[in-house]
Amino acid sequence: MSNNYSDLKSLVEYKEGNLVIKDKNILRKSMDSLIYSAVFESEDDKRTNLFLFIKELAKECGAIPSSIQGLYEQMGKHYPGFTVPAINIRGLTYDVAKAIFRKAIEMNVGALIFEIARSEIGYTKQRPLEYSTVIAAAAVAEGFEQPIFIQGDHFQLVRKHYLKEPDGEFNYVKNLISEAIEAEFYNIDIDASTVVDLSKDSIKEQQRPNFENTATLAEYIRKIQPTGIEISIGGEIGEIGSKNSTPEEAKAFLDGFNETFKGSKGLSKLSIQTGTSHGGVCLPDGTLADVKIDFEALRIISDLVRNQYGLSGCVQHGASTLPEDAFDMFPKTGTSEVHLATGFQNIIYDSIHLPEEFRWQVYSFIKEEYANERKENQSDEQFIYSIRKKGFGPLKKKWWDLPDSIKNPIMKELEAKFALLFEKLNVINTKDIVKQTVKPVLVKKTFDANKLGL
Repeated sequence: MSNNYSDLKSLVEYKEGNLVIKDKNILRKSMDSLIYSAVFESEDDKRTNLFLFIKELAKECGAIPSSIQGLYEQMGKHYPGFTVPAINIRGLTYDVAKAIFRKAIEMNVGALIFEIARSEIGYTKQRPLEYSTVIAAAAVAEGFEQPIFIQGDHFQLVRKHYLKEPDGEFNYVKNLISEAIEAEFYNIDIDASTVVDLSKDSIKEQQRPNFENTATLAEYIRKIQPTGIEISIGGEIGEIGSKNSTPEEAKAFLDGFNETFKGSKGLSKLSIQTGTSHGGVCLPDGTLADVKIDFEALRIISDLVRNQYGLSGCVQHGASTLPEDAFDMFPKTGTSEVHLATGFQNIIYDSIHLPEEFRWQVYSFIKEEYANERKENQSDEQFIYSIRKKGFGPLKKKWWDLPDSIKNPIMKELEAKFALLFEKLNVINTKDIVKQTVKPVLVKKTFDANKLGL
């Protein structure tokens, strides 16, 4: 796809602000080059317009950014026996998203979320508009004609920033929420659990900074969400402290939130601490430590928040590095959503199909670039494992430019993992329940057609 985009006219007609796709099959085959041109366009204005154009194409093809709220409200009334996977893609985003969509189509999966966290937006160099557009482009390329759920994960108040300058940190998160919603993230996880105050005597007072900030941000989301869309909002407890979350903490948080929140609809889910950590724990020899997850806490608190508050259930973070035999426990304990990221990153980096020379180019870069982030007593293996997530963003084009002879077999490895997770989480054949509970709302975005040669 050439950079002046004159050949876009061969794909679509643009009349009076409306796009008409000439041939959907040709568009699908053209998407690889079109999204590549958009991501690596050097002029900001052109890049933004091309992203918006691709998103509108995706909507015309049936891949409509949507809120999962309707499904989660149904979960709050009657748990359907599956756990929704929420997948963070840090690198090779387009290829990985296509692999996910291929498996979702094959296995009739509709209950599936793509997400990116506040921290990941920074170090993977994927702003919300780029991330949501790449996901939409992948849906078009693979023929996924269903609602697509894109989520802001851990839209978090960073504790050290908040304690130093609370207003500045709060406004940063508000601005990120605005940017994400404008980019059609219609699912937002607020994380103010970082500012829980354990110096207070009562659990409710410990949770007060959490539920008050969460309520205020939730009110802001409701104020700016598009007409006709009820954004799915998540809250979180248990970030601070080493112990697992308790029913008492969940009740204190949710009671406080409900007393504070001024709006029509509150939270749809609650993230809790059950003993996992993001990315897993890397031992000095480079292997991952076994994790003992508190499934009983997931079961008890999911039942509590569903029966007493109408939420979909609990959310499990940091799960992708758990052993495979753990995943079928999430539906059994009524967990509504599970967040998955590092395990997919590990498959990419550790694949036998990734050339050793390329792997060490990335490792050499991150060892030099992030040397000041190395902790005392970390082995080389531990340091590389902890920091290699930052090897995708600055070297994004090198990753995208890997030949298909390398990327395709890596994607096959990932597809096998996605298939296993879809089966274990019991989301096979969830297309129909999504269709019944989620009614996509088209939010038309405008772009400058002249800049694209249309």
